[in-house]
Amino acid sequence: MAFKVKFWGVRGSIATPGSRHVAFGGNTSCVELALGGQRIILDAGTGIRNLGHWLMRKNVNNAHILLSHTHWDHINGFPFFAPAFREDHAYTIMAGHLSDRGGVRSVLSSQMAQPTFPVPLDIMKARMSFEDFRAGEDFEIMRGIAIRTIALNHPDGATGYRITYRGKSLCYVTDTEHVPGKPDENILALIEGADLVIYDSTYTDKEFPAKIGWGHSTWQEGMRLCQAAGVKRLAIFHHDPDHEDRFMERLEEEARFAWEGNIVARENMRLHLA
Repeated sequence: MAFKVKFWGVRGSIATPGSRHVAFGGNTSCVELALGGQRIILDAGTGIRNLGHWLMRKNVNNAHILLSHTHWDHINGFPFFAPAFREDHAYTIMAGHLSDRGGVRSVLSSQMAQPTFPVPLDIMKARMSFEDFRAGEDFEIMRGIAIRTIALNHPDGATGYRITYRGKSLCYVTDTEHVPGKPDENILALIEGADLVIYDSTYTDKEFPAKIGWGHSTWQEGMRLCQAAGVKRLAIFHHDPDHEDRFMERLEEEARFAWEGNIVARENMRLHLA
């Protein structure tokens, strides 16, 4: 009945294939949660393609896909999610920012419409359920999995999640922009006492002033929030595409020195909440 976490995509903004993005990975946001045999997928960036192949090898035929938002880097792997083309599979796709914008099905369908993509959403043979909610609502999915949500500060809207299973909690907080010197009280309330927080750490504090208005945060702000909220571990996530391996290695060393709870997320990294 373990709470397992695997990172399939940790990059932000755009996928970065190439020799300078090997150690930390170049696929965009996708995180798999295995909760006592049940699956939740957080975001459908390019990392979901490899996840899909893994799920088919393991004969896992259903999951909930919770989207933080629908900017390209968080959904452009969805058309390549092979299990969605299998009749014996079932998926529930949920989003909290699209109730007044046509809904999540409409957005995913438009991504797969000609002339920008040749394969329409309707060709996917899996049983697909598209569910919209409003960020701030709480609900339960599957057996004993409680979900809390909040609205995040990001262009076009985004949703933060707290997933609790058998007394363990993981928070997924990307993409969001902070106000320097003013901790986000909504995020603090969401993450309080969590075992693991996956946080938008696109920039460093030094880089942030030039990026105000872009909708992202820093690993140092994530650390400050986690320390204030009594969080056990922070996963530094959503790495800037220009942060190549050498930069990330220096960042990792600095983060580890700053707080023992810091972890820099790497593609294919596995964590257990225990």
